[in-house]
Amino acid sequence: MKIKPLADRVVIKKLEAEEKTKSGIVLPGSAKEQPQIAEVVEVGPGGIVDGKEVKMEVKVKDKVIFSKYAGTEVKIDGEEYTILRQSDILAVVE
Repeated sequence: MKIKPLADRVVIKKLEAEEKTKSGIVLPGSAKEQPQIAEVVEVGPGGIVDGKEVKMEVKVKDKVIFSKYAGTEVKIDGEEYTILRQSDILAVVE
């Protein structure tokens, strides 16, 4: 199944969290901090949103940093994705 976001929404897939601390301590799954870096999977068309024209600045395969509590998490075909507005993306990582 393919997800096609509407308007200024973006579908991202979170990258794996670190399993070790800098000092080498291995973290159990529940202690891992949720990653805030993700890869863009799909991008909506942009257009008029809330009376303003929105141009999409991100593209598929960009690595991005997003707001900690942004978006809606969905699970499709066993994969977890987050759908959020482009304005919730803080930066593109190069």
